[in-house]
Amino acid sequence: MERTLTPEFEHELQRFLASINLTYDVDFRHYAPASLKRTLVQAMNRMGCHTLLVLQEKVLHDADAFGDLMQWLTIPVSEMFRDPTYFLALREQVIPHLHTYPSIKVWVAGCSTGEEVYSLAILLHEEGLLARTTLYATDINSRSLAKASLGTLGLDALKKFTENYHAAGGKRAPSDYYATTGGAATFHRVLKHNVTFTDHSLVTDAVFSETHLISCRNVLIYFDRALQDRAIGLFHESLCKKCFLGLGARETIQFSQHAQYFDPFVKKERIYQKMS
Repeated sequence: MERTLTPEFEHELQRFLASINLTYDVDFRHYAPASLKRTLVQAMNRMGCHTLLVLQEKVLHDADAFGDLMQWLTIPVSEMFRDPTYFLALREQVIPHLHTYPSIKVWVAGCSTGEEVYSLAILLHEEGLLARTTLYATDINSRSLAKASLGTLGLDALKKFTENYHAAGGKRAPSDYYATTGGAATFHRVLKHNVTFTDHSLVTDAVFSETHLISCRNVLIYFDRALQDRAIGLFHESLCKKCFLGLGARETIQFSQHAQYFDPFVKKERIYQKMS
């Protein structure tokens, strides 16, 4: 880990990130430096690369190796109804507002392997809104998107799913939403019917317009301040007036240049309402 503090590593890091951006059009140059360095050191150790230059050569000439690296840099870790009180707040305090719209657009930014998308789909289904909702699920990790689009969950995750679902105010049995075959649980087609999984970068891409709910949780913590501001600016531009942005438990818009455009709606759960 001391390697990350040397001037040589700092110089190599900038060249490494620039080369990744040039070759794969994926830009990590504005990710939070401390977290990025720590993750890269872990990736180097796992991928058998004793220097960043060796890792650079490996991933630039091997797309599969780059895919492996993306698994480290994008940290695809999630679970169904993660932080249940967040989903309970959506159910009890946000959903009544969404009922007033004839059609709804939901954007899950940084959707990882899809657990949050399917959690929201279940919630919307139980509240009678899924049929008139379009969900956009986006990420920069193609492997995560591919897994998310399959709509499967490991059997070992079902116990936590059940606990979280009930804590989030679930109204049925979780097993009503999936079938178990081949050692995995597969979500029913109704939950996937209105979901579009697509590549999207908060670093470089534009917005999904006229959304009513954006959920971007545990993503901004990996960005530096400038990139956090850009992302929140995209969310502000995308949201309809009086609509909602949900962030992760360790995230806030308090120090953003766009903070003036949002009011805390459910402060404890990091749910904000766009005011203008």
